[in-house]
Amino acid sequence: MASDMQPLSGHEIPTRAVENCGVSDHTCHGKCQSCDSDVKPSCAEVNGISLSFGSHTDGKASKETCDCADPDGCLIATNGSCMAIDELTQEFEREQAGATLEDLIFSNDEEEDDSDWDPASSLVMNRWFCLNCTLPNVDAVMYCLNCHELKGSGVDGYDAFKTQIAEAALVSPDTELSEVSTAIGFDERMLLHSELEVKPNPHPERPDRLRAIAASLSAAGIFPSKCALVPPREITKEELLMVHTSDHIESVEQTKNMLYSYFTSDTYANGHSACAAKLAAGLCADLASLIVSGRVQNGFAMVRPPGHHAGVKQAMGFCLHNNAAVAALAAKRAGAKKVLIVDWDVHHGNGTQEIFEGDKSVLYVSLHRHEYGNFYPGTGAAHEVGILDGQGFSVNIPWSRGGVGDNDYIFAFKTVVLPIAAEFAPDITIISAGFDAARGCAITCSRQIVSIHGGRLLVILEGGYNLRSISSSATEVVKVLVGDGSSFDVATAPSKEGLETVLQVLKIQQQFWPILGPTYASLQAHQGSFFSKSTSKKRKHSGVPGPFWWNFGSKRLLYKALYEGPLLRKIKGFGQGKAIDSAEP
Repeated sequence: MASDMQPLSGHEIPTRAVENCGVSDHTCHGKCQSCDSDVKPSCAEVNGISLSFGSHTDGKASKETCDCADPDGCLIATNGSCMAIDELTQEFEREQAGATLEDLIFSNDEEEDDSDWDPASSLVMNRWFCLNCTLPNVDAVMYCLNCHELKGSGVDGYDAFKTQIAEAALVSPDTELSEVSTAIGFDERMLLHSELEVKPNPHPERPDRLRAIAASLSAAGIFPSKCALVPPREITKEELLMVHTSDHIESVEQTKNMLYSYFTSDTYANGHSACAAKLAAGLCADLASLIVSGRVQNGFAMVRPPGHHAGVKQAMGFCLHNNAAVAALAAKRAGAKKVLIVDWDVHHGNGTQEIFEGDKSVLYVSLHRHEYGNFYPGTGAAHEVGILDGQGFSVNIPWSRGGVGDNDYIFAFKTVVLPIAAEFAPDITIISAGFDAARGCAITCSRQIVSIHGGRLLVILEGGYNLRSISSSATEVVKVLVGDGSSFDVATAPSKEGLETVLQVLKIQQQFWPILGPTYASLQAHQGSFFSKSTSKKRKHSGVPGPFWWNFGSKRLLYKALYEGPLLRKIKGFGQGKAIDSAEP
């Protein structure tokens, strides 16, 4: 714990010390904030948060706690508590299969996923951390070996965005209808949510994520000229109770009184985090309501902390409240009968699936890296289809390896997501947009989803921790929302592993969505010929119509499988009447 940490202005640290440890076999330690001496505190677990409190008796430090020579000036002695967390047990760190999310940040895979981040590792000197991707580099190099960013370069342009906030048109149920069709949700107070405990590695879920996106939107000329701004508000407890348990809500709320705390070893909070989480959820709820009511056509929730890992009763994976779930229920209160949630974050949205797995009015579709349960959070296998009345309304497309590209994502969209979406016919679509997966997927898939039910679409920021990547991807998606998005053509076939995953999903989901049956039968029949020896030979586009330009000999067979028969007839009739088999993606 840094010795210069001070109590938050306007918040008193609780004066009641917990007398005994409520968490067995957890070793807690920290430092006195005044004297910088080591503290061996008592600890407790309150509503799922691991807390630790320094124990002082009669204004003097006990032998096990603080060696402060001036107990009257010691913050622990004065306020009665000191919060610190460290060395959680291996079982606690691996609550879900696939370890914790922070254990996965620094991999060298092709995609910008979250991998191999170890906050408990010993401090290595003579290295620097990239401000763009947070990866470590040795002092001898001037450019990040992962993202090629120059050493010391950070986010520029956010100040310009700040000055433009006052110029933005406001849209709410009480205002006149704005001339723009796209609304953005943002509030600067969400930048105050940050990890305060000093660790060897910077935490990837950091305030600069929002600053980078905001600066990019401003530089692109999108904000404020083409977007309206939604007035921020904190979500109410009554609204949160529709998603989370009261214990979970109270546990997040209690963090207001602490310098910092941890729900899991990777999910931090400080004194501002409860407010930030409620602002994020409130903005998402209001955006969904405005879209359903017709006040705006679509919206982008530029919010943090993210939410799709937060379940009914637990915070995890950097997430405190489930923003997408709050938005879905707000949309239903505004009149939506059916809500589609598409989650393309590289990690499975276990929290969102849990919340709606028995609800047939909310269709949850997730495309994510799974690796047979070995990638965080370990959930989201293809056979997880929902429970009770919700069977068939959870659709998981679990990639078996890292490095999955745009071609696999778009292939899955064309063969699985869009046909099911057309059959489901949602009143609004919510995208849990993690910009840590394939690049072109965000652009192309957004364009295709816009065609569903008149384009009522809400995009909510989830993961993505490379600042240049998330800012450019988010900007391209918002361009699609305002009608300025460029097309993105995919020039290769799906990978063999990608095709196998899609076939697995089609086989399972066709029992709930019969429209998938012909596609599954055709793809299965021709699977062997898709990857013939001609696969390795690059071929020029030969003019075969359709959304894909395949690089293998059986492209005509695949075209027939996808775009002839009942599937094509069904898809041609939905949305705005535009057939999705056109060459325009």
